[in-house]
Amino acid sequence: MSTIYPNRFAGRVAVITGGASGLGKAVAARIVAEGGQVSLWDLDADGLKAAAEEVGATHTVALDVSDEAAVLAAGQAANAALGRVDILVASAGITGATAPVYEYPTESWKRVFDINVNGVFYCAKSIAPLMIAQGYGRIVNVASVAGKEGNPNAGAYSASKAAVIGLTKSLGKELATKGVIVNSLTPATFESPILEQLPKSQVDYMRGKIPMGRLGEIHESAAMVCFMASEECSFTTASTFDTSGGRTTF
Repeated sequence: MSTIYPNRFAGRVAVITGGASGLGKAVAARIVAEGGQVSLWDLDADGLKAAAEEVGATHTVALDVSDEAAVLAAGQAANAALGRVDILVASAGITGATAPVYEYPTESWKRVFDINVNGVFYCAKSIAPLMIAQGYGRIVNVASVAGKEGNPNAGAYSASKAAVIGLTKSLGKELATKGVIVNSLTPATFESPILEQLPKSQVDYMRGKIPMGRLGEIHESAAMVCFMASEECSFTTASTFDTSGGRTTF
């Protein structure tokens, strides 16, 4: 397991989307353990309540990140409730259907982009102005190695995560002189509830692409996110950090 640094996030406030489970929940637990406060956002209201109690989150919002008005309102609510927002971890995401592009269900394609891309965009619109005003911020957008390499039968997911990487590069350069650092995480497949959305054959394919021969563990990606979300990450922006077991090295 990764080392906990008790005071690393003292006085800091984080908004974490997809916070009811998986990576979002793991990151929230670490930030709270390291002295920060957390506002958890998730569509799953029941899961959100349970996660908040488990990790000690100060504030929660049940919302769909594809709803722009709800996301903009949630940013203002978190800022009002907690006094500031220093960190945004955009972790909410879905995999979509498993099918070749030429047979891909259009409604699934649209939903993947609504959550994985538009949701990240709306969160940036909601939170970045708060960070600019205070002259400090850390934004971490969770992408995927699929956004770099493309996975067969996962066209919407791969394309959406490539879009997140591109959005991160643009936003990071726009905010580079404003005290706000923006980076993305590109993990290979790791043990997470999102795998329940995929057939075993797809998971086996992705495991087979990892040189270490295993799936990642959630604490490994959470540790990387927490570095990216901390003051220590001060001279890298508009970039990607891999937790891929050697699958991607660029």
